[in-house]
Amino acid sequence: MNKKAINRLKVVLAEYGKTNKWLAGKLNRNETTVSRWCTNEVQPSLKTLLEIANLFGIDVKELINSTIDEK
Repeated sequence: MNKKAINRLKVVLAEYGKTNKWLAGKLNRNETTVSRWCTNEVQPSLKTLLEIANLFGIDVKELINSTIDEK
């Protein structure tokens, strides 16, 4: 079974020209933790997703991939 990417964090960081290191600093988190979020190895909490959305001034929904398969 293929592992589905749950969050779009890596894409959003690229769209805004920011790095994992930048985000780690803003959230006071370890760079390795942010890297694991970006590769969808683990997922940030909803509270953390809200913090990230606020940093970028976007809706939290923009950080999450749809669960509905497009046909």
